[in-house]
Amino acid sequence: MSSGHADATSPAFTRWNTDDPPVVPAACAKCHSSTGYQDYLGADGSEAGAINSEHPVGTVVDCVACHNSATVDKHSVIMPSGIEISGLGSEARCMECHQGRQSKVSVDAAIANAGVDADTVSDQLNFLNIHYYAAAATKYGTLAKGGYEYDGKSYDAMFAHVEGYETCVDCHNPHTLELKLDGCTECHVDVVEVDDLKDVRMAGSAVDYDGDGDVEEGIYYELTGLQEALFAAIQVYANEVAGKPIGYTPDAHPYFYIDADQSGEIEEGEINADGRYNAWTPRLLQAAYNYQTSKKDPGAYAHGGKYIIQLLYDSIANLNEAISEQTDMTAMRRIDAGHFAGSEEAFRHWDGEGVVPAACARCHTADGLPLYLAEGVNISAAPSNGFQCATCHNDLIEYTLHEASAVKFPSGVVIDSGDPGTNLCMNCHQGRESTVSVDAVIGDAGPDDQADGLRFLNPHYFAAGATRWGSEVQGAYEYAGKEYVGFFDHGDGEVNQCADCHSVHGLEVDAQSCAECHREIDNGLEMRDIRYNLVDFDGNGDDEEGLYYEIANMNAMLYEALQAYAADTIGTPIVYSGAAYPYFFIDANANGEADPDEVNFGNRYTAWTPRLLRGVYNFLYASKDPGAYVHNGMYILQTQYDSIEDLGGDVSFMTRP
Repeated sequence: MSSGHADATSPAFTRWNTDDPPVVPAACAKCHSSTGYQDYLGADGSEAGAINSEHPVGTVVDCVACHNSATVDKHSVIMPSGIEISGLGSEARCMECHQGRQSKVSVDAAIANAGVDADTVSDQLNFLNIHYYAAAATKYGTLAKGGYEYDGKSYDAMFAHVEGYETCVDCHNPHTLELKLDGCTECHVDVVEVDDLKDVRMAGSAVDYDGDGDVEEGIYYELTGLQEALFAAIQVYANEVAGKPIGYTPDAHPYFYIDADQSGEIEEGEINADGRYNAWTPRLLQAAYNYQTSKKDPGAYAHGGKYIIQLLYDSIANLNEAISEQTDMTAMRRIDAGHFAGSEEAFRHWDGEGVVPAACARCHTADGLPLYLAEGVNISAAPSNGFQCATCHNDLIEYTLHEASAVKFPSGVVIDSGDPGTNLCMNCHQGRESTVSVDAVIGDAGPDDQADGLRFLNPHYFAAGATRWGSEVQGAYEYAGKEYVGFFDHGDGEVNQCADCHSVHGLEVDAQSCAECHREIDNGLEMRDIRYNLVDFDGNGDDEEGLYYEIANMNAMLYEALQAYAADTIGTPIVYSGAAYPYFFIDANANGEADPDEVNFGNRYTAWTPRLLRGVYNFLYASKDPGAYVHNGMYILQTQYDSIEDLGGDVSFMTRP
């Protein structure tokens, strides 16, 4: 009875008391009256999913609103975008109202109806308000599309938090609505009051989203910084492009008003029907919608802060395209380091299917690695929004790591680095193929035979563990009769573990830590410029360029050898596109370029021979470990040299390590 749901004096329930007649309109009754909510659910015997009439004033969200025959088996919710969120528990009751009333879909529909380009003012456009406390839209991110998501961008999905604290009622008392702070303090030990949650920031949030130089402030303050930047950009755009100054007030619908005196603030005299902002363009509407979306969920920083960060960032970037006084976004960041970048392909690839296959779940779901370590196998799993604390930590109080002993590589070789942390990393950073699997596909086919069963093999991405251990695990393709280096002992054993170089959460390398041995860093050069011998491996006459460039040049020459072999020996030209699986396509016009109409699965390269397959595998292996020059550059150079030689390329001017 003390909660907002039961506050009979709140405008949420009294807004219509003085209307004639005093009724709650059908469009509002679902969430602003008990009888309307029951009507929508079909608990009153009517059709579920619709309200066809007004409802009487004077009710609140009472017991029977949430406890009735319809809610007993309610496990899904249809969001304003039309997307259905299923597999829910009792939180489904909350999400029916805490979902907002607009979405990307409705914003796009309004823009399409106006029929104008991005920067043309239209009297057919009006501000669209997501509504209030749309926590479910924030939490479910791109799975609900409650914010305006810009085409061509990817966004975070459901923020899962941690086990036991993933739903509305896990964190909020469903009756008082108060937060269960005792649960928060188990991990967030400095939280005493609700406002302390604003200071919470987890280790995975290692970047400066709002660009203010503070990477320790709570996510709440990161959002505040981005909100301020977005609103400033909105004001600039309104002046420069829409031609009418704009202001905002959180207290009066429709929130955006003409800033007649251009003070930057909306004064009381400017809040009236004639003062409503009316110079909307599609671009301005999109940005204003996202600004309001971020403002009207006061708990957004906890519900799904990363999703809101992305909406704000993209809105600023989009406005920058049309204004001269642009916001400086140089220091701002949109996404986290790879393990926590829930918006990216490594985690969003399976959203359409709704399930991550067992073969991918170990390293592309939050629960996959712990399951593999415990059981030695994986099963298919629901898509995740990046890794969670529990992906690597078996105790969220002490933050100890899951126990990871010896690691089995794709070649079948088992390696124990001697460091549990490195072993944990190598369970995923090992690739998915090896010399063994390439040879198995080739079988006894002749080197230039287009034999049945030959197919592209993808070594996969960031196989740093396999690169480090070189010939001991045979991650790259090793040619028969050739010798290859094994484990790269970096710094005489002083810098041999993953965490010796990489931040375990931010993943970045502290280049200054390299400067003790590599003086180049102190002289203003980059890690890519480091080399520790003076052999000109690629034969370009430069024996001082960094090892990175030696490998890059060798890979470019390997690609030339692949193309020459495919065209001259096989008779089917080949082309590579690093942005589209399976990466190698038929070069139909033989121009050596990956033209847009050639990069599609139907045009994938199929004229494989063993010789081409081996070379392609090593080319891709070197391409997909961007740190290979540090992890084990000599091993990579050996495999590149041997591939070029096997394809018939000229290696007379090169040097094999």
